[in-house]
Amino acid sequence: MYRRSLLALAGTMITTRVRAASADPRMGERSFGHADAAETVTEYFSLTCTHCAAFSRQVMPDVTAKLIDTGKVRIVYQDFPLDQVALTAAMVARALPPERYEPFISALFASQDRWAFARGVNSTEELAKMAALAGLSRATFDATIADQAFRNAILAEQQQAETQYHIDSTPTFLANGKTHPGELSYEAFAQFAAASG
Repeated sequence: MYRRSLLALAGTMITTRVRAASADPRMGERSFGHADAAETVTEYFSLTCTHCAAFSRQVMPDVTAKLIDTGKVRIVYQDFPLDQVALTAAMVARALPPERYEPFISALFASQDRWAFARGVNSTEELAKMAALAGLSRATFDATIADQAFRNAILAEQQQAETQYHIDSTPTFLANGKTHPGELSYEAFAQFAAASG
């Protein structure tokens, strides 16, 4: 429901601006693992998705130790924001240098209840504080979240995922054209990655 309303906000501007945004280094691939890993798994996620956060906190440590660090799997992160807060967070994360992206995403998931859902909290201000700790100046933060072309580029990639792979929920995992919607245990993730090869 939220996802569709975000896409409606962008309207037809998405298609006209995506070409210009494709040259934006912030829209470059964000991945974790060896470039020559045996398998590549793409995770479509929303930074306000509690299931995505649970996967990050509970499963990713094992995935990292047993599959990523050993060169078996590389994860490609794909934004699929389910609401405006998630879209803003995705923009901020992509504004960081690529080497800071994965640690920042992990930190956002680890503290999701504090910056995204806490009663009386201004999510944007909480994101600004976390981004400052990651080295993003307030001026860059403000310019990033005000950048409509950047916002539309993320939404355009989300629309492409819907059209091309029928992604409609988070988390959804993609490997070699095969998708698996929903949170996975470590064992199920390892099996999915291996079976998709």
